[in-house]
Amino acid sequence: MAAAVVLSARVQMLGRLIPNFLVSRMSSKVEATISSGIPVPLSTLTEEEAIMKSMVQKFAQEQIAPLVKVMDVNAKMDSSIFQGLFKQGLMAMEIEEEYGGTGASFFSSVLAIEELAKVDPSVSLVCDVQNTIINTLFRKFGTEEQKRAYLPQLAKDMIGSFCLSEAESGSDAFSLKTVAEKKKDYYIITGSKMWITSAEQAGVFLVMANAAPSSGYRGITCFIVPRGTDGLHIGKKEDKLGLRASSTCTMIFDRVKVPQKNILGELGKGYKYAIESLNGGRIGIAAQMLGLAQGCFDHTIPYTKERVQFGKRIFDFQGMQHQIAHVATQLEAARLLTYNAARMLEAGVPFIKEASMAKYYSSEVASLTTSKCIEWMGGVGFTKDYPIEKYYRDCKIGTIYEGSSNIQLSTVAKCLGSEY
Repeated sequence: MAAAVVLSARVQMLGRLIPNFLVSRMSSKVEATISSGIPVPLSTLTEEEAIMKSMVQKFAQEQIAPLVKVMDVNAKMDSSIFQGLFKQGLMAMEIEEEYGGTGASFFSSVLAIEELAKVDPSVSLVCDVQNTIINTLFRKFGTEEQKRAYLPQLAKDMIGSFCLSEAESGSDAFSLKTVAEKKKDYYIITGSKMWITSAEQAGVFLVMANAAPSSGYRGITCFIVPRGTDGLHIGKKEDKLGLRASSTCTMIFDRVKVPQKNILGELGKGYKYAIESLNGGRIGIAAQMLGLAQGCFDHTIPYTKERVQFGKRIFDFQGMQHQIAHVATQLEAARLLTYNAARMLEAGVPFIKEASMAKYYSSEVASLTTSKCIEWMGGVGFTKDYPIEKYYRDCKIGTIYEGSSNIQLSTVAKCLGSEY
C-alpha cells in the first residue's frame, strides 16, 4: 500500500508536465487493451513511463539542446548539465527511495537514455553508465554499509566510473593486467586502465583488478576506490571523434591502498559482476543508439519537406519516400528489440541473447540512419551548421564499446547454439 501511495504521488507530480487529457487517453487505451485480453504492444508505455519520458524530453530540449554545439567544440560538458541530471533524478533511476533515488524501473532508465540521446548522445552516455552499471553494481552486490555510504551520494551529486578496459584488454576483457596484492587487511592495486567514461568528473571508481593472478579470470575482484585516494591518477583525456562532451580518460593505479572492506561483493567474483552489468549495459547502449538515430531522423525529415528541387519538395519524390520509409522501419525494429530486451530483464527471464541483438542492431541502424540523413540533407548535412554530422560522428562508437558488433554476434550465436 505504501509503495502504491508513493507511486501515485510521483505520477501526480510528473503529470503537471504534460496535458491531463493525453495522460488519461493513453492510460485508458492501455487499460482497455489489458482488460480485453489482447497482448500489450512492447512500445506501449504505462502512465508513469509516458510522463517520465515527456519530462526527460522537456529537460533535454530546454536545458541540453542550447549547449550541445559548444560542448562538442570544447570537448567538455557544461557543469549545469550534471546538476540538471541529478536534480531531475536521472542519475538515480533505479536507486531505492530509502537511499535517495527515484525508485523507478530499468525500463524507465532505458527511456530516459533514449530521450537524452535524441538531443545529445554524450549526455545520455553519462546517464547510461551511472544507472545501468555503477548504481546497479552497488545495489546488487554492495553491503548495507557500502550502499548507505555511496548510493545517496550517487543519487544526489556524485558520478561514478567503471574501470575495466586496459591497453591489452578490450574485447578480451578478462585478460586484464591490473593486480591487487593482499596485505593484512588491505590490498595494493597496481596497473592502468583505458577508455574510462566520466573519469574526469567521477567521485568514485569501481575498479576490476586481479587479486589472484594464478587463478586467471577467477581472481578478478571489484574494488571501490574513492577519488583522491593516494596513488590514483587520472591521466590523458582522449580527443575523440564523437561523444566529445563525455570525458574518456586513462587511469593510473600506482600502489593504491584499498581496505578490504572496499571489496564490492565477493572476492574473485568480479568477472561475474562485470558480465552481468555489461549485459544490462548493452541494452542502455542500444537505447542510446536508438535515440541518436531517431534524433537525427527527426532533424532531417522536416528539411526534406521544405527543400524544393525541380518544382517539388524532396520528400515528394518516390525515390526519397522509399528510402525514408526503409529507415523508419529499421528504427521501429530497433526500438522493439531494445524495449523487448529491457522488458525481459525487468521480468527476470533470460535476456542475454536479446540484449546483444538489440545492441548490435541499434548500432547498425544508427550508422545507416545518420549516413542516409547526411545524403538527404545534401551539402548542408556535411557542414557543422546542422547537427546531422555530429550524430554521424557520435554513432560510430556504438559498434565498438560495451562489446563490439562481432562480440554481439558471437554472443547471439552462442545462445542459439545452446537453444538448439
